[in-house]
Amino acid sequence: MKAAVLTFPGSNCDQDLLDSLRGVFNIHTELLWHTEPFTPTHDIYFIPGGFAYGDYIRTGALAAQSKSLDSLREAYQQKRPIIGICNGFQILCEAKMLPGALIKNTNLQHICEWTPLQGSGDWQGVFPDGFALPISHGEGNFICSEGELKSIQDNGQALLRYTKNPNGATYDIAALASKDKRVIGLMPHPERALEPTRDSAKAQKRYGRLFFEKIFSMVS
Repeated sequence: MKAAVLTFPGSNCDQDLLDSLRGVFNIHTELLWHTEPFTPTHDIYFIPGGFAYGDYIRTGALAAQSKSLDSLREAYQQKRPIIGICNGFQILCEAKMLPGALIKNTNLQHICEWTPLQGSGDWQGVFPDGFALPISHGEGNFICSEGELKSIQDNGQALLRYTKNPNGATYDIAALASKDKRVIGLMPHPERALEPTRDSAKAQKRYGRLFFEKIFSMVS
């Protein structure tokens, strides 16, 4: 398997993701710079967390105009999975590769904590009780129109939902897929839940591994 991580000025989780894919899963992974179009030859593509372009104008808006997004759309046409984490989720929404948008948390504060989650839609029952991942965002409040929400619910696109909504997201959405489930955006950071740490008992569970294993099963 070959993976690629698309990097923008202001991305700050690209190296974390690169190290995780290489070191934990032994996957050949490359960084792709946002200004350079690319030929889709990788099996799976990631857009990492961070603050692309400093979140200028609004989160993900400028990054969605980058030349590399046309190449990413070509990868999508070839049915290659595309995963956007945190800022990556925001970028995918701004690029119209996912419905809706991400706005400021209802408490208007940056939230950095472990959050309990449950599988939903097409991922109903996939993850165990107690499943949780860390979040770190100021604009993770997912919004969409009533029509978009009905389509999301009807098509099982809300793959992960908060059990204790931290940011006000519509329908408690923490992870969202395109209708064909080839594009996935999520606010939690699974790459931060791959190794046990002393800061949280939840970290001992390595729940991030379960997420990535599910994602890798999408690669044909």
